[in-house]
Amino acid sequence: MSAPHALVLTAPGTNRHPDVMFALQQAGATTSALNMHQLREQPSAINNAQMVVVAGGFSFADALGAGRLFALELSEIVGSAIQVAAQAGKPVIGICNGFQTLVRLGVLPGKHRAALGHNEAGGFQCSWISMKPVSKRSVWTRNLTEDIYCPIAHGEGRFTASDETLSHLRDNDQIALTYSGRNPNGSRDDIAGICDETGFVLGLMPHPENHVVARQHPQYHRGQLNGLGLVLFEQGVAIARS
Repeated sequence: MSAPHALVLTAPGTNRHPDVMFALQQAGATTSALNMHQLREQPSAINNAQMVVVAGGFSFADALGAGRLFALELSEIVGSAIQVAAQAGKPVIGICNGFQTLVRLGVLPGKHRAALGHNEAGGFQCSWISMKPVSKRSVWTRNLTEDIYCPIAHGEGRFTASDETLSHLRDNDQIALTYSGRNPNGSRDDIAGICDETGFVLGLMPHPENHVVARQHPQYHRGQLNGLGLVLFEQGVAIARS
């Protein structure tokens, strides 16, 4: 069976697209990246891809809030194409700034009742964390059982939501990933990632694309080989291939 194709969307300031493209290639996908100017010329590219990725970084320098301008651009260029892709069974993932973008775009729950706010400590957090896959609704996490160990790098990653919204996410099995052990940003319910109601869209703040080969582990030379983020991308690729 041929490798599924993953389209990676970028914007000015995006800087994690080479990492996520490498991760997807390691997982068995082919990849291409389009910036907003290119996407405007090829809006059907989302329809033609088997996977859609909104890459991390600092799109538009986080002007007016992280992910806000990226979301406005996507809304203007492709409208509801990302939602339509998910409804058609195509895996979609937004990582860090991509997560913030999907929330602001309304693809993930939270546009009005939840948000990704400034870290509780008030500053940029850059460190390694563990996160636990917990959702069986999400096609990205349903078959995963082991914690994923990977870095975070964000200033606005604290998931906030009303009690009503949190209750809905819990009851609907849309809390996809939680911080295991240490909560680095003060997110409610230790939330590291959520999925949409279809289960095909995943947004998360940590960067599993930065731990897809063993040598990327900070303790690799001391024999620590656990927690590869590659498993997450393998799940997405498997669904796109099916």
